[in-house]
Amino acid sequence: MSWELVVKQKFSAAHFLENYKGKCEKMHGHTFQVDVYLRVNKLDKVGISIDFKNIMEYLKSVLPDHQVLNEIFDFSPSAENLARHFFHLIKRKYPVSKVIVWESENAAASYSEE
Repeated sequence: MSWELVVKQKFSAAHFLENYKGKCEKMHGHTFQVDVYLRVNKLDKVGISIDFKNIMEYLKSVLPDHQVLNEIFDFSPSAENLARHFFHLIKRKYPVSKVIVWESENAAASYSEE
C-alpha cells in the first residue's frame, strides 16, 4: 500500500540558456512552478504521512526566488537541469519520486530516477 503526495510551489527567477541560439540565449524571466511528487508507505495516527506545511516550508527554503539562476548554479539552468537539481535537494529530506519544473503553463520538464 502506498500513497503519492503532490505539492506545488512557485518562484520567480531570471536565466539564459548557455550555448543556445535563439531568443532564450538572452536573459529573460519566468514564474517557475515546481511540482513535487512524494511516495509514502504509511500514515501516522492522524492519518497523514508528511505534513504538507513542512514540505512547503522546505521547498520555499531551497527554491531560488528572485535570483539570476546562471549566477548561483554551476550548470545551465534549463528546465531539465533544474528538475534534476531540485529532485536531489528534496531527496535529502523527503521520499521524492518525481519533480516537474514548469517554465510556463505549456512547457515543463520532469526528472525521476525510475
